[in-house]
Amino acid sequence: MESNTIVSIITATYNSRDYIEATIKSVLNQTYTNWELLIIDDASKDDTVSILNKYASNYSNIKVFQNQTNQGAAITRNQGIKEASGDFIAFLDSDDVWKPEKLEKQLKFMLENNVNVCFSSYDIMDENGTLLNKTVKALPKLTYNKFLKCNYIGNLTGIYNAKSLGKIYAPNLRKRQDWLLWLKAVKKSAKPAVGMGDSLAIYRVRRNSMSSNKFNLLKYNYLVYRKGLGFSTLKSSYYMMTFLFEYFFVKSKQTVTSEKM
Repeated sequence: MESNTIVSIITATYNSRDYIEATIKSVLNQTYTNWELLIIDDASKDDTVSILNKYASNYSNIKVFQNQTNQGAAITRNQGIKEASGDFIAFLDSDDVWKPEKLEKQLKFMLENNVNVCFSSYDIMDENGTLLNKTVKALPKLTYNKFLKCNYIGNLTGIYNAKSLGKIYAPNLRKRQDWLLWLKAVKKSAKPAVGMGDSLAIYRVRRNSMSSNKFNLLKYNYLVYRKGLGFSTLKSSYYMMTFLFEYFFVKSKQTVTSEKM
């Protein structure tokens, strides 16, 4: 694998003192070492920034940026993308972690197979970091049309080739902007995103997360279609129906327990 290939990792933080060290350590433990970690703090009110500065002072490839006022995830992630200098861009939220071989395996796969957009399976843990013996299995291939129906890319697993696609930014929606970013990436790539069966990351389910609140999930999904993609009310309603089918009858089957794997 080309060790001179740089991966830029974008991490947005907000009041993340309970989780951010585990996130950073999971990057430091990567077997692939040619990366930069760009952490953008969205005006945290706790001592997140002091933790970030401690790591930035000890590691030259960890860079910290601060918003003076809270801007939301889209603007915050986009600031990281703007600062990124890597050939590939990856995302890792401030309460999630990567497995040590994540970058090495995924980057090797992308380079050997000329893949522009790649994602992987991932495990699930609870708020306290206890693994739940559940894995969300990645689809082998994801076309743009399939992707419109439901968000099949776990943001913590996605990587896109910025060298071939250019930098791709998230639309300024308060929620679900990661789905829109990956939709833009897949559309620009003009070929399907490719999913890796290996579980390469661990997603933390929080009590206040949108994935735990089905009403908010539906509300913000509608806004993806209506505002994010500019669909008409009728077209947005149609895609909401397709989303409901995909989410409850297709995507739900992607989550398997360890006994079934």
